[in-house]
Amino acid sequence: MQKFAFRLFGAVTLVVAALPAFSQTAAPVITPTSAADRAEAIAIFKQLIEINTTDTPLGNVTTAAVAMQKRFQDAGFPASEIHLLGPDPRKQNLVVRIKGTANAKPVLFLGHIDVVEALPKDWHTNPFEFVEKGGYYYGRGTQDMKDSDAALVATFLRLHKEGYKPVRDLVLALTADEEGGKFNGADWLVQHHRDLVDAAFVINPDSGGIELEHGKAVVADVEATEKVYADYQITATNPGGHSSRPRPDNAIYDLTTALNKLAAYSFPFELNGVTRAYFEALSKQEKGHTASDIRAILATPPDAAAVARLSAEPSFNSNFRTTCVATRLLAGHANNALAQTAQANVNCRIFPGHSPEEIRHQLADLLGNPKLTVKYVSDAGEASDTAPDRKAIVPPPPLPEVFEPLTSLVAQIWPGTPVTPVMENGASDSIYFAQVGIPSYGFSAIALERDDDRAHGQDERLPVDSYVKSLGFFYAFCKALGK
Repeated sequence: MQKFAFRLFGAVTLVVAALPAFSQTAAPVITPTSAADRAEAIAIFKQLIEINTTDTPLGNVTTAAVAMQKRFQDAGFPASEIHLLGPDPRKQNLVVRIKGTANAKPVLFLGHIDVVEALPKDWHTNPFEFVEKGGYYYGRGTQDMKDSDAALVATFLRLHKEGYKPVRDLVLALTADEEGGKFNGADWLVQHHRDLVDAAFVINPDSGGIELEHGKAVVADVEATEKVYADYQITATNPGGHSSRPRPDNAIYDLTTALNKLAAYSFPFELNGVTRAYFEALSKQEKGHTASDIRAILATPPDAAAVARLSAEPSFNSNFRTTCVATRLLAGHANNALAQTAQANVNCRIFPGHSPEEIRHQLADLLGNPKLTVKYVSDAGEASDTAPDRKAIVPPPPLPEVFEPLTSLVAQIWPGTPVTPVMENGASDSIYFAQVGIPSYGFSAIALERDDDRAHGQDERLPVDSYVKSLGFFYAFCKALGK
């Protein structure tokens, strides 16, 4: 999952009009993290990084969940408030609760502890070794998202050690298979143990954060809605034959013709409340043709020529519409034989309001070849003739009880940095809570340079200073939300 929804253009100061005017009464205050608490938080981070939680034969999410369970047990958390559970022995989830004093809806902090595969030969350090050098922590998951997992575990342990009693329950869920696999923990908990994760709202640090430009914080992104992730398998079949006797029909040509149609196609332009508010604010910051084009797309009806010009910039385009792109190809079985099968994976990021099944039908209509099949591919890699009907939910207005303390804390840690709700162009486990009517907001409290997003990539790393600041943020944020 990527941390930032999209980049801003230039070091702009941006305030989204949709944000409520906060009173800032009884604002939370950042308190220093002691040397002992900081050392424990770093030890937790190191422990999580050095447990391989990939969806591979070498990976095991349960090992990490059990390691965190032991920390909570050793700290004296009641056994009744620690739950290790899941549908597979290697994919167990951990749910921990700090009980509140009132019968009020809890706050849920959500973090996946699985990571994408990393090949040691591609890295300059061992991806499953926690390495500190040059002011950075290196290792798979340092950005996505064992940094926030560790910070939240450390925060819950610190609150418990201090005897903190919130008014409403604070719940932490560490889950499996967000990055892929058969046993998505967030979905499974919502479907089978709703009582453990039911909440007034969810804070999911798998997105959002502080964008830096040359060390200066320029915007605090808070995910307020997101696209829906979907993979589709496009397959062309053919009787094949000897390559010395080419046929007039050819599976590879059928497939590539279809993919060329996809490459030339753009899904319809759309805006929702979050993206409209963003572009309204951006129109006041940009200059020249870009500013005038942004104003033109906000008009009713939007100016088609302006939409086309702005769509040439990928970060604009991905916020305007559903996007689908071919990401993998497989064809043929021998150099001297006509291919009997040609297959492509098409990855789509679906604009809120549309379902994977709707997009599957649109792809089939677009490709327009009855000899092609268009199948949905699940997270477990299973292809089927139908896709889920779930749609990303239109976001509710920003909740003051979330944004008031968040804005106050951002102002203390990163002075002058505006807080901006955004649409996440990737996808996260927030979708499973949104589907059952629980608002979810993404904010990692992690500051990264815009050009140093290494999640899922080579030499993933996190600035040491960013991790330390996130500890202070989450400690104060938890106490503010627990009121």
